[in-house]
Amino acid sequence: MQLLFYILIYPILWLISILPFPLLYMFSDGVYLLVYYIIGYRKKVVRENLSLALPHLSDKERIVIEKKFYSHMCDMFLEMIKTMSISKEEIQKRYTFTNLDLYLEMEKQNKSIALLCAHYASYEWAVSMNYHINFTGYGIYKKIANKHFDKLVHTIRSRFKAVLITTKETVSTIENCKKTGELGVYGFASDQSPKSHKGTHWATFMGIETPIHVGAELLAKRLDMNVIFLKTKKVKRGYYEATFEHLVDNPKEVPNFEISEMFMKKVEQQILEAPEYYLWTHKRWKHKKQV
Repeated sequence: MQLLFYILIYPILWLISILPFPLLYMFSDGVYLLVYYIIGYRKKVVRENLSLALPHLSDKERIVIEKKFYSHMCDMFLEMIKTMSISKEEIQKRYTFTNLDLYLEMEKQNKSIALLCAHYASYEWAVSMNYHINFTGYGIYKKIANKHFDKLVHTIRSRFKAVLITTKETVSTIENCKKTGELGVYGFASDQSPKSHKGTHWATFMGIETPIHVGAELLAKRLDMNVIFLKTKKVKRGYYEATFEHLVDNPKEVPNFEISEMFMKKVEQQILEAPEYYLWTHKRWKHKKQV
C-alpha cells in the first residue's frame, strides 16, 4: 500500500516541482483558498496559538496574521516540493546568507557546531547552506512512516550535500564523529514542544511557561561543540535572507539550560518581528503554565 501511494503521488509532486515560480505561486494561491476557507486545516490550533502568544493584539489583528500565515504555509509547502528539481543557482539566488564569514570563522576553531534554528520562514531551504561550508552538514529530522517518501527526502537533501539523520540517530552519530575526529555542523530545529516528563526543563516562551527542548545544549556541552543561531527573514515571496548569530563558543562554561533559553529568546524576537511566518499549526503550548 505504501508503494502504491508513492507511485500515485510522486508524478504529481514532480510536475509541481517543475512549475515556473510564477505558476507555482498561482497554484499556491488556489491551495490557500482550499486549505483555509474550505478544509480549515488546523484552524482551531492556529487560532488558539495566536491568542496565547499574541494576547496584546485584537481579534481582528490576529485574523490578519492568521490569513497571512496560511498563505505563507502554502507557499512554503510548495517550495519544499520545488526542491526536487530546483537548480543550485536558483536556490542560491532565493535563499541568501548575509554573513557567512561569521560561520566560516567559527569553523576555523576546529570544533563541531550545533546550529539552532526555528520552524520559521523557509527552514527547509536552509539546506542550501551546504553549498558554502567546509564541514559535513547534518540535518536532524523525524523519520517518515512511508519508507518510499522517506527515501525521497534523503535523495532530495543529498542534492544539497546534506546528510540526514533521524532524531533517534542523532546522539550516536555525533558521538561517532567525535571519536573519529570528523567535524560537522548539526542542524537542530528545537523550537517545538517536547514531551513533558519529570525531568522537563520549563522556560518562558512568548509569555507562557512551557517545556523546551534542551537536547542540543546537552550534546554541545558533553561533546564541546560551538553553538550558533540561524535567523531567517522572508524578504518577499520566494526570497529569504539568513543571518548567523553567535551564541556560545565554550558551552561547558555556561550554566545549565541558559543556552536553550537564549535560543528560545531569539525565536521569540523573530516571531514578534513578523509572526505570520512562524509554524503555528503545531501544538506548541499543549503543556503550559501561565506566568
